[in-house]
Amino acid sequence: MRQVFVINLDKDTARLAACVAMLDSAGIEWQRIPAVNGRSLPPEVLNNVYDTDANFRRAKHPLVLPEIGCYLSHLRAWEAIVESELPIGVVLEDDFSVTGDLAAVIDALAHDHKNWDVTKLFSFKPDVRLMRRRKLSNATQIGIPYRVPSTTLGYAITRDAAMRLLECSTPFFRPIDEDHKFFWEKDLRVALVQPPPLKVGLQESADGTVGDVRKLNVQNVRVNGILRPLRGLRYSLGYQLRLHCARMMGLGI
Repeated sequence: MRQVFVINLDKDTARLAACVAMLDSAGIEWQRIPAVNGRSLPPEVLNNVYDTDANFRRAKHPLVLPEIGCYLSHLRAWEAIVESELPIGVVLEDDFSVTGDLAAVIDALAHDHKNWDVTKLFSFKPDVRLMRRRKLSNATQIGIPYRVPSTTLGYAITRDAAMRLLECSTPFFRPIDEDHKFFWEKDLRVALVQPPPLKVGLQESADGTVGDVRKLNVQNVRVNGILRPLRGLRYSLGYQLRLHCARMMGLGI
């Protein structure tokens, strides 16, 4: 049965073609999730799903429209996982590239989903500190990263966790990958596979990347003096403190 869900914008046909080639060659059944284009969302929808007040108080930076669309796209993937009635689903953003035996990792996770809610399949940092490290498959291990990686390039999620997150994730005020880092807020156990079976692949997008849009947004919005760096410092220090407290209390393990 299909348990892999690929998020893809209608305009990004080159990315979709790359996904087709990689997943089909690996013998992985999958389903495309039409991504939400944040630029096309009407104001009333934006007001319902994005909490600007909480963003100012608790987030690192204002969300740009592609980030809002990205979060809503992951919600669509979670809905598909819940509807599938499978114990887990795997969500892939369409700019991934396969580096390991992805099919074997997915099969192993499907038989090992009692001790985690979300398992990341990629991390930008290769030397992530893992707690409770153990064997997952012949070539991989799984463990709880002390600090959850900031990426949603690819991850597995249990059906129960997807159902729970659907009930409490809107309105949101952070990017979805940042939300995963604050695992204690939604009582999530986030694991990581090492070595990761994925890496970043094709980056060209018909609408530009989130990073491109964020840089343009910063250039176009006048920020008063040191307000922006102070906001980033407040966010970073607050996160570090809460992370250490959560781990000391045994949360997310």
